[in-house]
Amino acid sequence: MANLAMPGRRPGNPHFSSGPCAKRPGWTLAGLEDASLGRSHRSKIGKAKLGEVIDRTRALLGAPADYRIGIVPASDTGAVEMAMWSLLGARPVTLLAWESFGEGWVTDAVKQLKLDATIIKADYGHVPDLAKVDFSNDVVFTWNGTTSGVRVPNGDFIPADREGLTICDATSAAFAQDLPFDKLDVVTFSWQKVLGGEAAHGILILSPRAVERLETYTPAWPMPKLFRMTKGGKLNEGIFKGETINTPSMLAVEDCLDALKWAESLPETLAARSDRNLGVIADWVAKTPWVDFLAVDPATRSNTSVCLKIVDPAVANASADEQAAFAKAMVSKLEAEGVAFDIGAYRDAPPGLRIWTGGTVEADDVAALTEWLDWAFAATAKPQAAAA
Repeated sequence: MANLAMPGRRPGNPHFSSGPCAKRPGWTLAGLEDASLGRSHRSKIGKAKLGEVIDRTRALLGAPADYRIGIVPASDTGAVEMAMWSLLGARPVTLLAWESFGEGWVTDAVKQLKLDATIIKADYGHVPDLAKVDFSNDVVFTWNGTTSGVRVPNGDFIPADREGLTICDATSAAFAQDLPFDKLDVVTFSWQKVLGGEAAHGILILSPRAVERLETYTPAWPMPKLFRMTKGGKLNEGIFKGETINTPSMLAVEDCLDALKWAESLPETLAARSDRNLGVIADWVAKTPWVDFLAVDPATRSNTSVCLKIVDPAVANASADEQAAFAKAMVSKLEAEGVAFDIGAYRDAPPGLRIWTGGTVEADDVAALTEWLDWAFAATAKPQAAAA
């Protein structure tokens, strides 16, 4: 049995949750002192700060100048549903699902909007056969499956001359993975992921093709006020200049600005930092017999929400409940030691571990964590071996 001696180093920041995610290195409440608290978000200063979030987001993401960027309610979920309720129904729709949130968009389309949709699914660990997607349809998909650790490898599967719109949930991909905007008509994400911001606010990015759909198509179903993006058949441009539909938290807005400014100051991109963190995990997995990636194809492995499965035969050959109990015991040991919080697999995913490695996480902390993972596995396995 492996040595149960505790590792000699600890992660400087034990926050490896996949949402809300780790704050930027060096973050303190002092960075929010300039927040326009107690002021209307419609005041000159309030609108200026909201507009600044939009401008800095555009620059950091490299979004085209003619794409609209809006701050919307209800985090990434609100942004995706806003797009689906407003845009779908004009032509056939295809939905791709290979993890929990993709399945959620299928439910919205089929059970709520009652669309006769084409559904292309894959099991956890895989992406669907992207060659089967008919882009004469509108297509809804997640770029990076946060609950499966599986992402599309690139945008090559999307044709430039597509007829339908592409609606992309990019919440754990934005800033960490290359998003080819020329292939994407709707992009959504939330501040709480790669930026390490606070929750409850979403970002909705629309291409000119998506705007054209909004201005020429009226869905058959009632449209909640929070989803309404047009007035008199024209896009409500104010939404995309910082005039939010509902009242935003100006404290969360200031926190987002703090994260964006930090990202701008780095000598490398957030994507490069995320890639390096994934590399640390990959090197450890390659030499560690008890663990493997949930993502089968290395080209589809997420560099933000890294999902791992326990492949040691004593665990892998056990029942699903026993596997889940083993992983939970490991997670509990790590939390008790204060070295890793919230790294259990998502509730709908196969039993295992999920480690956030986005750009706000330091590679040295990831390296230290891997030593503790080995310790937790050995500490969990030893009592079971003794009992056997």
